Amino acid sequence: MRSIAPMTITLLTIFPEYFQSPFELSILKRAQAKGLVELNIINLRQFTTDKRQTTDDRPFGGGPGMVMQIEPIAAALAALGLTRGQPRAKIILTSAKGTLFTQVQAIDFSQLDKLTIICGHYEGVDERVAEHLVDAEVRIGDYVLTGGEPAATVITDAVTRLLPGVLGNEASNQAESHAVVGQGGHPVYSRPETFNGWPVPPVLLSGDHQAIAAWRVAQRKPTQG
Repeated sequence: MRSIAPMTITLLTIFPEYFQSPFELSILKRAQAKGLVELNIINLRQFTTDKRQTTDDRPFGGGPGMVMQIEPIAAALAALGLTRGQPRAKIILTSAKGTLFTQVQAIDFSQLDKLTIICGHYEGVDERVAEHLVDAEVRIGDYVLTGGEPAATVITDAVTRLLPGVLGNEASNQAESHAVVGQGGHPVYSRPETFNGWPVPPVLLSGDHQAIAAWRVAQRKPTQG
């Protein structure tokens, strides 16, 4: 169990303005207002040492694109007092070569007191960040994004909604899709009972909770393979 104090999620990014809209809407906004989570957006350019606030450079060995430098990231983590391996805290790097983020991992992250997400960008991030400064590299899918900000938003949303008190109904995040790796959710229906001749499955109208539970289990579809 995590502590009663609000969870702190810190995002290190070169585009802090990206998060202004998603973090001021719906569940994420309410969670902050209720003091259940503290979202900190840190501009990595504040930790550069040149007038241009440079955070990237050409890759050693040649090749296309630019690489995010280790120095601003290391300086930001040091200023925040963050190091990998701290108890009840994790530092993760969004990366196309990271492990796939899952609901199981979201549940694990929601038990932490502190989660720090470094948003990768350009051709990638200096590999020494992954080797020495973070606890894990994470991707949200098998595709390439323009930067780590969309991935960080997804991870933040998935973790925040699992914190106690965030959702109006605490049962809403129980037995969800992907709570078991490879297991999807079951179909859901609401009023009207019939629309355009398309009926709701009779079992859901039966009032037989045991039969409904069995139907829902049977209807779950695998998400792998």
